[in-house]
Amino acid sequence: MDHATLNLEDRLLYRDGLMLVLDKPAGLPVHRGPGGGPTLDDHLDALRFGLPARPALAHRLDRGTSGCLVLGRHRKALARLGRLFAAGAVDKVYWAVVDGAPPASEGRIELPLARRSDTRGWWMKVDPAGDAACTRYRTLARLHGATWLELRPLTGRTHQLRVHLAAVGCPIRGDGVYGVAPRDAPLHLHARSLRVPLYPNRAPVEVEAPPPSHMRAALAGAIEAGSPEFP
Repeated sequence: MDHATLNLEDRLLYRDGLMLVLDKPAGLPVHRGPGGGPTLDDHLDALRFGLPARPALAHRLDRGTSGCLVLGRHRKALARLGRLFAAGAVDKVYWAVVDGAPPASEGRIELPLARRSDTRGWWMKVDPAGDAACTRYRTLARLHGATWLELRPLTGRTHQLRVHLAAVGCPIRGDGVYGVAPRDAPLHLHARSLRVPLYPNRAPVEVEAPPPSHMRAALAGAIEAGSPEFP
């Protein structure tokens, strides 16, 4: 994908007066890092839709992760969304293709996480003295040398899913930090869906994002064999 000509309106999954949900493309960072280059933030002015301020991120996804990304349309909306995310009230479901397989077909990974380096705050490790972190997982299909997993992070630590899966012996395919893939390999991690209880007297907002092309290719055989379908 040519990120320089990215049209975010084409990737809009949900819009109302408070919230936008985007299908974030894989490989695009949400904020500018020390190396520079294009970011999602460069394109947010196109999503004002008549409001005086541009929307802002209510949470984050890693550069390599695709899928559902929530933005608040103004300050009060961001504050409400921030409280929901902080309280763990937003149900998040991810899909991943991992090399190998986890120790059981489904279960929980409960391993505390801490920074590996004081100078690289995003670089994490399993550490008994770290912050509690819990991930639920479920196998959707076995692939050739790999496994398609559904992941539900019950906490929101940096790189939680990537570190947890690497720690139990099945790193996410394409992870060049916690796995053995080349650093430019596409990460097979996708924020599949969100369920946001945004309005007290309404049903939660439910949004789903189709997987990117590199994950569709990896999952093609499983779909043919009768595993969960996707649009």
